[in-house]
Parts: sequence; C-alpha cells; structure tokens
Amino acid sequence: MPKTVTPEVAPDIAREEREKPRSGLEPGYLVICWDDPVNFMDYVTHVFQAVFGWPRRKAEVHMLQVHEQGKSVLTRESLEKAEHYVHQLQKYSLHATMERDE
Repeated sequence: MPKTVTPEVAPDIAREEREKPRSGLEPGYLVICWDDPVNFMDYVTHVFQAVFGWPRRKAEVHMLQVHEQGKSVLTRESLEKAEHYVHQLQKYSLHATMERDE
C-alpha cells in the first residue's frame, strides 16, 4: 500500500491589492453639455430628448442645470458611447465635451 503524504501548508504571503476601477472594466467617460448664449432652452430640451430618448421632465432638469450652473453631466458611458453622444450633441450645435471619470 502506498504511503499517504500530508500536504505542507505554507504561511499566507501578504499580497498588495491594487485599486480597481469602480466597474472593474474600463474607466467611464462623462458627457458634459456646456451653456452657450445661442440656443434656446426649449431647443436644448428637445435635443436631449432626441439624442438620449429621455422624457421631457428629465431633459428639462438637465437643460436647467446647463442654463443655471453653466454645465450638466448628462451621462457616464464607455469611450465609444461617450464619443457618439458628444458628436450627436455637436450636430445639433450644442457645446458638448467628454472627460474621463476618475
């Protein structure tokens, strides 16, 4: 009969834990709309509804944020989706940018 070997248990080795992004995937990008003196508030509301498919009330909340605070963070998306939304907003002549969400 073969001899049974008892496994050795090694002590735990401290491991450095690295910070992971919030989602565990790629970082998100914020789509930001900035205030401008050209576009009317009703027009901006309409554009938000058209681009994002938002109900009127949500679009109005973001439009008022843009008007009163100078900008509104509209959404947080992957790089490709954020770029898409920025281009869509710019097609409607809105001042939109994106930045990495840290």
